[in-house]
Amino acid sequence: MTAAHPVPDPLLGAWATLGEPRMTAELARSGVGWVGLDAQHGHFDDNALRATLGLRPSGGPPMLVRVAANDPALIGRALDAGADGVVVPLVDSVADAEKAVAASHYPPHGTRSWGPLPGSRPVHGPGSDGGTHPVPLCAVMIETAAALDAVEDIAAVPGVDMIFVGPFDLSLTLGLDVDDLLAAQAGDAPLARITRACTNAGITAGAYAGTPERAALLAAAGFDWIAATTDAALMALGVGEMRRRMLPEGPGQPTQDAFSAGNASS
Repeated sequence: MTAAHPVPDPLLGAWATLGEPRMTAELARSGVGWVGLDAQHGHFDDNALRATLGLRPSGGPPMLVRVAANDPALIGRALDAGADGVVVPLVDSVADAEKAVAASHYPPHGTRSWGPLPGSRPVHGPGSDGGTHPVPLCAVMIETAAALDAVEDIAAVPGVDMIFVGPFDLSLTLGLDVDDLLAAQAGDAPLARITRACTNAGITAGAYAGTPERAALLAAAGFDWIAATTDAALMALGVGEMRRRMLPEGPGQPTQDAFSAGNASS
């Protein structure tokens, strides 16, 4: 069967890095459109991935796993554990993209071996994973100058559902500041080229933002799925919102309503 999760707003995605299954399950209940589990630069090892995907709420948002490398064993393992899709890093060429697609799909579309982990919820079954997917099964990352040079050909590879941009690595390899990369609006700018390639190929354009402000820039640039913040950053955002509600007149000046609420609960 194919993934059938509601995606209320794929622009509003959250990137989980801490590797804490219960916290990530609560994140999935918070109203975000999708959750990315980072097994490359985050704390999600094999045990954390399996535990997190096992705790995912019924009817919750899609969960994609960024695997540590373009490796068939890692890709298959994440999907066997119940991930809706994978985000594959450092895809620099058509050959790299074809390798990621093959590892993500069962025959005849690929080379993935059938064997869901005991207790996991299989998302895709043999015979059901061809074509494009509303929830990306195979996303490949554009994060180098070589990948940018080949982006049109990579986007056209059958079975690639989403191009996912890592703007920090891409800016490093292009010799740009990340905010300059995000601000560039010309038609030949890197991000415009990437979104145009996705549109022409009929696939989804995704990106990591890390902050709501950068997410807004990526949305304006035409990206469809955006990791707007991280699990760790959401704690600071939540504390900021709590402070705003408690101290609407400024720090150190709680209103009478704030005092009343506190006294009522004591």
